[in-house]
Parts: sequence; C-alpha cells; structure tokens
Amino acid sequence: MKKLRTSLFSLAALALMTAVASAAEGGVKEKTLLDLFEEGGWVMYPITIASVAMIWFIVDGYIRTSEKKLYPAGHVTQLRELFQRGDYPGAYNFAKNAGSPVAEVVRAGVAFTPDGKVMTEEAIISEVSRIQGELMGRASYLSVIGVCTPMIGLVGTVTGMMKAFDKLGSSGVGDPSQLAEAIGEVLVATASGLFIAIPAFICYYLLRNRITKGVHDIQEIVTGLFRAFPYDEVAGHAIGDEVIYAAKPDWNASPGQVAPEFAPKA
Repeated sequence: MKKLRTSLFSLAALALMTAVASAAEGGVKEKTLLDLFEEGGWVMYPITIASVAMIWFIVDGYIRTSEKKLYPAGHVTQLRELFQRGDYPGAYNFAKNAGSPVAEVVRAGVAFTPDGKVMTEEAIISEVSRIQGELMGRASYLSVIGVCTPMIGLVGTVTGMMKAFDKLGSSGVGDPSQLAEAIGEVLVATASGLFIAIPAFICYYLLRNRITKGVHDIQEIVTGLFRAFPYDEVAGHAIGDEVIYAAKPDWNASPGQVAPEFAPKA
C-alpha cells in the first residue's frame, strides 16, 4: 500500500514538473481549469462527483458531531431537572420526543430501569454503540472517497498514456516535447484524484476524533444522570411504552398444563 501511494505521488509530481516546464516555454498560454478538466479525460467526471460528495459529507459530519446536535444544552438541563424531581416517566417522554442522541440514550436507559441496573447499563451501552456506529458509517464515506479517487485518476492516466503512445507511434516523434506534453496532459487525472483524496482523508480522521469525543461526552452526561438511581423503588413498574416481546411460557397459561421436557445439551 505504501509503495502504491509513493508511486501515485511520484506521478503527480511528474505531472506538476511537466506542466511547469511547458509553461516556461515561450508562446505557451496559461491553462485554465476548464482546459485541465478536458485534458484529464472522462475520469474527471467521476472525480468531480466525488469532490462534491466529499464536501457534502464533510459539512454534514461537522454539523452532526457538534455539541448542539449530540447533546443540546437545553435537553441536558431538562433531563437533569426531571431526574432531580424523580419524574422518570416524564424524563422518558421528554427523551422520546427530543430526538437528540443524548436523549435517545437516556430513553433507552430509563425504559429498562425496572429490570435492574445490569439491564439498564446494557441498554445504554447498546444505544451509545448504535449512535457511534451510525456517525462512523457516514464519516467512513470520506475514507472511501480518499481511497477511490486516486485509483480512478490512475485509470485515466494509464488509458490516456496508452492513447498518447499509440498516437505518437503512428505519427512518429519529430519533437520530444510532444511526448512530454502528452504525458503531462494524461497525468492531470492522477493529480486531480490526489487533490481530492488528501483532504478527504484529513477530514475523515478529524471527524473520527470528533465522534469519539462526542460519544465520550454523552456517556459522561448519562452516567451522571443514572448515578445513585433508585432501581429497587422502580422495580416492577412499567416506565415508557417500550414493547416487551418475551412473555411467560405458554404452559403456564393453562392450569394443569405440564412443562415440556427439554433435551439435555450435548
């Protein structure tokens, strides 16, 4: 993988040096972005789409990992007040309607408090993992873009060089500068792919760190809420409207019905 990245950066450097050398010659006008886009060939279209998607995922990820989205101050304050009053049904209803990630974690925890501390902690951990997985899943698209765009650019470079050498082979090389110009044109695709991949990777790791910090902050807030929770006093009382699918065994439904004998485990 390191050798491949080194090769890609070398190709990009070669493209840059070729462009500088061509521009240094007299009578050569400076190329515009549209000229470079046309020189890159068909691969510039998927690279452009990837660049737009990269910007969208960066902005979306930054907004979703902000404090206002993960744990709004108003939601945290309201939940703390409800917990201090012991209004756990009210806390459940508020958390259910609030919609923020910290409220979703509190909702999952409060719903399982009648089942004891262990079940409550498992519900909280499960909800935190779900939120973290959802955020990481969206951020991982930046990593995909960072991996794929240099490969797409490399494909364009290889196909472009094949066409350039084929053209030069059929018409002959009267001037070596024509070969350098042709190679410089096709290497635009690789340079463009790297131009998108580098910020995509940087933003991916930055977002990953923001997600880790945000999830840690949510865990601290929820841990503070459930500290010294009166599990014994709420045991047996239904809080919330969570559906419980596991019912009593059907052989207890009818009096006199005998429980079936289960085969022993091997």
